[in-house]
Amino acid sequence: MRDAVFAEWESQVRALIKGAQHILHPTLLNTLPIFYDNIAEALTPNYPRTEATSNNDVAAAHGGERARMTAYEPDQIIQEYQLFRDAFSRVADQQGVTLTRAEWGIVNSSIDNAVRESVRKFTEMHGAFRRKIAASLSHDMRNPLSVMVSAAYTLSIGTTESGRVPVVAKRILDNGQRLSGMIEELLDALSLNSGEKLPLSLSSFDALDLAKAVCDDMGADQAGACTVSGTSVVGYWCEKSLRRALENLVANAIKYGDGKGVQIKVSESHGRMLMAVRNTGNPINSEHYGQIFEYLWRDGSVKDQQGWGIGLPFVKSVAESHGGSVTVDSSAATGTTFMIDLPVDCRPFVESP
Repeated sequence: MRDAVFAEWESQVRALIKGAQHILHPTLLNTLPIFYDNIAEALTPNYPRTEATSNNDVAAAHGGERARMTAYEPDQIIQEYQLFRDAFSRVADQQGVTLTRAEWGIVNSSIDNAVRESVRKFTEMHGAFRRKIAASLSHDMRNPLSVMVSAAYTLSIGTTESGRVPVVAKRILDNGQRLSGMIEELLDALSLNSGEKLPLSLSSFDALDLAKAVCDDMGADQAGACTVSGTSVVGYWCEKSLRRALENLVANAIKYGDGKGVQIKVSESHGRMLMAVRNTGNPINSEHYGQIFEYLWRDGSVKDQQGWGIGLPFVKSVAESHGGSVTVDSSAATGTTFMIDLPVDCRPFVESP
């Protein structure tokens, strides 16, 4: 049903949701293919996933991408999931797929929980972005304002030589214009829907080759410490930053795993490149999913562990700057997987204004 569901869903979203008509296909789908796979796993007997949002932050990543990459409002995210439910139901009917009442309960609870998590992350990101920009610009505004006040004071006390008056006045004018520009920037920041991005240098290369190179480097000291599987995916990304992001994930997986090795898997789905880094061992508490991507966060509850440092926030910045996301899926039964999810061709998302 998978491809048929997404074809039906995308058609309805573009027809019914304002602004969706111009969103590129990889951005429109973003993490939904992973969410769909999670539903399939939750419906699979004896698979250790009770519903699609169990032990992962895929739905939150969806909301985060919508905050960064679109002009959506929260109600449009809700409508997306409603249309997803409708598409799932229609395709199931068309293909004669029959689900029990309990199975439909899993599907519905998965979608309902995903709505809440996506909207929560969407609003959280907008609030955090606006506070950060407001604080930064408010701080920077003090510099031109100080120059203006000082220059105006010099003119007011009448001690300035006549030949210097135009120079002092120009200082006031220049810094007034700077301050005006900052105010406009601040007003834009309170309404725009894009976040800060890393400077990227895009080139075409194979993500599988990159994964193999990183794995060879990181696991050189121990046989079997790192293995790579998957398919060749050639696309446009920033090789330097993506390598650093992958190195961070592999280093963390080796450091915090149980010594049974790290697996990297590269795949492609609906114009998205998926790069998963998995290890086994103690799972990450679901309450920490958001915190581990924050700079300087430390998990004080874990003995002899200094936390995830600044590595994961960098990974998050790399993924988001490419127009993608990074998600975490962690449980004792399935291990811990960090998934970098990027458009195969990032040029439209990185190079556009």
